[in-house]
Amino acid sequence: MRRTFRALAIRNYRLYAAGALVSNTGTWMQRVGQDWLVLQLSGGDGTALGITTGLQFLPMLLLSPYAGLVADRFPKQRVLLATQLSMALPAGLLGVLAVTGEAQTWHVYVLALLFGIGTAFDAPARQSFVVEMVGPDQLTNAVGLNSASFNLARVVGPGAAGLLIALLGSGPAATGWVILLNAVSYLAVVASLRALDVSRLHPAAHARSGRGAIRDGLRYVRGRPDLLMVLAVVFFVGTFGLNFQLTTALMATQVFDQGAGAYGLLGSIMAVGSLAGALFAARRARPRGRLVVGAAVLFCLAEIVAGVMPSYLAFALWLPLVGVTALTVITAANATMQLAVAPEMRGRVAALYMMIFMGGTPLGAPVLGWVGATFGARWTLVGGGVVALVGTLVAAALFARHSGLVLHAHFGRHPSLDVRTPGPPFGQSETLPG
Repeated sequence: MRRTFRALAIRNYRLYAAGALVSNTGTWMQRVGQDWLVLQLSGGDGTALGITTGLQFLPMLLLSPYAGLVADRFPKQRVLLATQLSMALPAGLLGVLAVTGEAQTWHVYVLALLFGIGTAFDAPARQSFVVEMVGPDQLTNAVGLNSASFNLARVVGPGAAGLLIALLGSGPAATGWVILLNAVSYLAVVASLRALDVSRLHPAAHARSGRGAIRDGLRYVRGRPDLLMVLAVVFFVGTFGLNFQLTTALMATQVFDQGAGAYGLLGSIMAVGSLAGALFAARRARPRGRLVVGAAVLFCLAEIVAGVMPSYLAFALWLPLVGVTALTVITAANATMQLAVAPEMRGRVAALYMMIFMGGTPLGAPVLGWVGATFGARWTLVGGGVVALVGTLVAAALFARHSGLVLHAHFGRHPSLDVRTPGPPFGQSETLPG
């Protein structure tokens, strides 16, 4: 048990984790509230839900290189304080519009985009700030605990949101109160950040100013085939597989004919599996590239099976396995990217990782929304899982080929697939595959 929670012995990280847990719970509540609001305003249109999800993640695709440079150039604690406000304001405005009955679909679109801008700048600073609080030796444990916190909130948040919406009448006003709770939850993060002992942080050297800093980050990753493989796997899994905000909503409403409470419960049930996976990840000393690929394959297969489940009960019982495999992919890829890069590049590499991981959603979510509207909700899971599986296998095979390896069926160990193998120093590069 002590091994699982060892990063919590660090006071700064304890404060940060407590604030993050409150905020993550609010975030998951807003996701349910916002989705339910869109479905009500659009008459249950899956395409509108896909557009909303896509707009919320579009800034991650467009702004991540600049957000990563901001994270590397300025104190991350100050950046995070600013991003909390930038996310709280759109959430508060959307909540007020919904409570007063003035919300329209286009309001949700605009405010989801603004919320996404704040998220785009928050993500790389938050990802790269963890190692400054705990140091490299505790990073893998802290990443696992961050995921555990996120998924503990995912257990509580969706179910609480669905219950609250149902108790308040299931109308737009009910969703507004849920969204307002998320706006208030950002105060917990602000309080925790302001309470940190800055003398105990381990800040990395700031990035140089001037032109070319973003290109330096891209050049660094381009010279690392091991990182390119992880990014490719993350792209396919994130773009076509990890769209549960959309897919579970469509499955609950269109396939199983369920309401807001049952939809929120699905998120909580999946999070039980994700929480178990996060705690398991926190016990691992160091992740390896083969774990990223293997977990991605298992996740894709689990998602395909979820798409053909015959009943709401069977679907719900299967979701924890989907959650375990999804969380294993996420934590292994995240820790691999952070541990394998030079400290002064960490913000920009984290931004590139988040851009590919979450920025693919604007591409995948509208497509899957259209697939659900055209062919049925089940195909959002089956089709998404198949595309993600093929993409993962192709990425792994290309990496093996260009690295002069033979990729065994069981993803056998090789030094270049092991994050413990140091990469080239900053400014040097390996041969780019292809």
